[in-house]
Amino acid sequence: MKRSYTVLGIAGSLRAASTNKGLLRCALAQAPQELLVTTADISDIPFYNADIQAHPPAVARVLEQMAKSDAFLLACPEYNYSMAPALKNILDWASRLPGNSALEGKPAGILGAGGGMGTARAQYHLRQTCVYLNLHVMNKPEFFANAFAGDFDSDGNLTSDAVIQKLKTYMTAFSQWVALHSL
Repeated sequence: MKRSYTVLGIAGSLRAASTNKGLLRCALAQAPQELLVTTADISDIPFYNADIQAHPPAVARVLEQMAKSDAFLLACPEYNYSMAPALKNILDWASRLPGNSALEGKPAGILGAGGGMGTARAQYHLRQTCVYLNLHVMNKPEFFANAFAGDFDSDGNLTSDAVIQKLKTYMTAFSQWVALHSL
């Protein structure tokens, strides 16, 4: 019998019709049954400020979700060749917990929808941050989608059967990665 794993999906975009949110929704639908995937809403997370001693309620809510998760699935938009500030911001909040317990040693997957190269540059930048945070990011397969090739509808939903199949393959590999790194 396979063990189940709690995975927290975090989309770095704040837009309601974001293709990265749509990609994450589709990934949830394609996840093998042993992955219990939920999503975090980071739209109300304030910028990290070390002067704030108590976590604001929105931050506390997401940090609790992160602490209870076995793994993370990060949908990474690309802004100016880097990751979206909202995604970096929640990772910064989580990294300031005593012992880095919400992130430390947990497996993660990165995917993204963007321009012609998907979100390749942002994903590599995010990988650098994940190394410092001691998140174990799946190396292969990588997942990049072109948000402007007609594969998403106006609400950000993934509509391409070929890309959905690629995402299903990615999620199967991610499930194996999570199991390997959650012993």
